[in-house]
Amino acid sequence: MSDNLAYQEEVREELIGGKIVAMSPRPTFNHNRVASRIYWMFESHLRGRRCTAIADGTDLYLTDEDRFVPDMMVVCDRDKIQREGVHGAPDLVVEVLSPGTAKNDRMRKKEVYEACGVREYWIADPENRTIEQYLLRDGGLELSTVYASYTEREMERMSERERMEIITHFKCSLYDDFDISLDDIFSGLLP
Repeated sequence: MSDNLAYQEEVREELIGGKIVAMSPRPTFNHNRVASRIYWMFESHLRGRRCTAIADGTDLYLTDEDRFVPDMMVVCDRDKIQREGVHGAPDLVVEVLSPGTAKNDRMRKKEVYEACGVREYWIADPENRTIEQYLLRDGGLELSTVYASYTEREMERMSERERMEIITHFKCSLYDDFDISLDDIFSGLLP
């Protein structure tokens, strides 16, 4: 092992169902790009408002057995934000899929977010260029819509009708005035 700090890897961990789970210490370029773009979109939109966007790296304390580190979250109750992290359900949580985290993001984390009252949950998939938008309804996080971004090559293979039906913008359920472009999230990803 090198003494050079640039070569030492930080071990990031989450507590999932009472078990310590190591997170990938180095997200891929595509993962990082999608997470940072979503964060900056919310950060820009929420500037000067009551709610705040919080980027990857902040611990989220939800239960005695669950401490997550979401890729992005929005918190409107500022009393939940403390020095060591966020205590209690954010209003929105975004998880960007990685091969090693997909199962936890889709199962245990979704269940805990639901039980704790997260109002909106996104699962962003850089590989498939999709956003799954789950909304809290009657105490459950239900899949509302799956938004997909297509490359030029994929669009060339579609019929005119298929291209006309593509949704390129959507809204976060928390803000009627916030138009989100899928291209702004997914453009520039590496193949």
